[in-house]
Amino acid sequence: MTSPPRFTESGPGVQLGFDELDTPLRDTTFVVVDLETTGGRAGDDAITEIGAVKIRGGEVLGEFATLVDPGRAIPPHIVQLTGITTAMVYAAPKIDEVLPAFLEFAAGSVLVAHNAGFDVGFLKAATARCGAAWPRFPVVCTVKLARRVLGRDEAPSVKLSALAQLFRVSTQPTHRALDDARATVDVLHALIERVGNLGVHSLTELRDYIPAVTSEQRAKRTLAAHLPRRPGVYMFRGPSDEVLYVGTAVDLHRRVRSYFTGSETRPRLREMVAVTTRIDHVECAHGLEAGVRELRLLAAHAPPYNRRSKYPTRGWWIVLTDDPFPRFAVSRTPAADAIGPFSARTAASEVSTHLAELCGIRTCTRRIGRTGKHGDRCLPEAVGACAAATFGVQDAAAYSRQVERARAVIRGGDDKVLHDLHGRLDRLVLDELFENAARLRDRAAGTLLALRRTQRLAALAAVDELVAARPRDEGGWEFAVVRAGRLASAGVAPRGVPPMPVVDAIVASAETVRPAPGPFRGASPEELGLVARWLDSGGVRIVRTSHGWCEPALGAGRWSGWAEKARDARAVSAVAPDERTTT
Repeated sequence: MTSPPRFTESGPGVQLGFDELDTPLRDTTFVVVDLETTGGRAGDDAITEIGAVKIRGGEVLGEFATLVDPGRAIPPHIVQLTGITTAMVYAAPKIDEVLPAFLEFAAGSVLVAHNAGFDVGFLKAATARCGAAWPRFPVVCTVKLARRVLGRDEAPSVKLSALAQLFRVSTQPTHRALDDARATVDVLHALIERVGNLGVHSLTELRDYIPAVTSEQRAKRTLAAHLPRRPGVYMFRGPSDEVLYVGTAVDLHRRVRSYFTGSETRPRLREMVAVTTRIDHVECAHGLEAGVRELRLLAAHAPPYNRRSKYPTRGWWIVLTDDPFPRFAVSRTPAADAIGPFSARTAASEVSTHLAELCGIRTCTRRIGRTGKHGDRCLPEAVGACAAATFGVQDAAAYSRQVERARAVIRGGDDKVLHDLHGRLDRLVLDELFENAARLRDRAAGTLLALRRTQRLAALAAVDELVAARPRDEGGWEFAVVRAGRLASAGVAPRGVPPMPVVDAIVASAETVRPAPGPFRGASPEELGLVARWLDSGGVRIVRTSHGWCEPALGAGRWSGWAEKARDARAVSAVAPDERTTT
């Protein structure tokens, strides 16, 4: 019989390391669970029995066991394996009665199972069928742990019956849920005792230990030894001191250390760890500063192992050309009245074509001089006709009215064309032209969301200086100084520290920002988006601002709720925004 694991205690005068403070195994509550089912497919088969044992520190805290009515006959080969017959479960409670009691029994614990993917898969499927949310339990699989701990010579098989024989467990597995759960408890204790001798003393270390980790990867943990337990940005550097990877963390020490454990399974990053020689870091006041610094470092270094945000200037913009008869064009460079950026040129082209149709901007590409006229060669009844052809023959002065309407739509000063667009959708639906309505709905959603995003970010970039505060979970305040859309300074006032002197200090030391041409005044769209999301988060307060921060009253913001629903809608629905409400 296997005895409970010997949990070692720190003696007098021994200071616990950070890893030991991270949920020691002796203080972790485990619920070891086993299921019997009608078959092996979680989506199609059902649970017939649940057995579970709650343990902590080697002691049994409680047990849970019940038969479950699967609502169907149990196949003969399952009856032969488990001994559970259809007659035995006929009067048993159904899963929707049993599951809440089991989830309450297991609440706040770590789930353990032998081949956890099977048992947890069935429990998740049952939870979904009951219309409930599955709690995000930490999970430990004793099959994976056994294969990690035991060599093939010692344990050719890691079946529960084989491990029960190897460790001489007190309860033999019988293919009944509670017996198998009790056997798994003894197997877990034996495996924890083994890994304890290898320096695994916390829950995080146990979960990190299970995947295979090379000795070279584990040895490089010393590269993270100097990192503080503070929020910030970290940079992995290679043999030539080049930046390989940039990331952010709430706790730099813990996050970077995880790259050298089994919790990092991405092949690219494991390859990156293999060539890393040094790790730099920058401490930050809070998560917003870390996120902004990460974006700037990605743009500066373009690290080969990062996949996103390395090329912030590669977006596409919709601009009005600078000629007597302007038209929409797709460009890498934003102009004063521009929409974007778009990650794909095709997306920008689709929105520009639709916006041209709405505003009457020409889509023909021929050159027209200042004294020339438009419309003499563009026939409105032609297939794919120029969007301005319906206005007839126009000189530059007459055509400029459509151009000014387009500029007003982009800036949020006129939403008449948006109301007209909604009217077209209504008429298509009333005429039962549902496919046409669906196509127009999808195009309208893409155009409105692109307009709203540009107007929202441009409104923030238009503010010369904005100082905002957000409450911290642990008390006190996070502060950000935003100048022309860029984060110019950041700071923190811990609980009990007067906040205004901190505000004055970070404003005085804030970065000087020189705005540039364009709708975002030279600010990176990704940085602007990050700052805007932080400002929109719960509890944020504006401390002071150089002038008002607001979106245009007739902009796409009031239509954004409809556009978001329309973008994902499967059926035709054209619901106008509430005319009495502005956003």
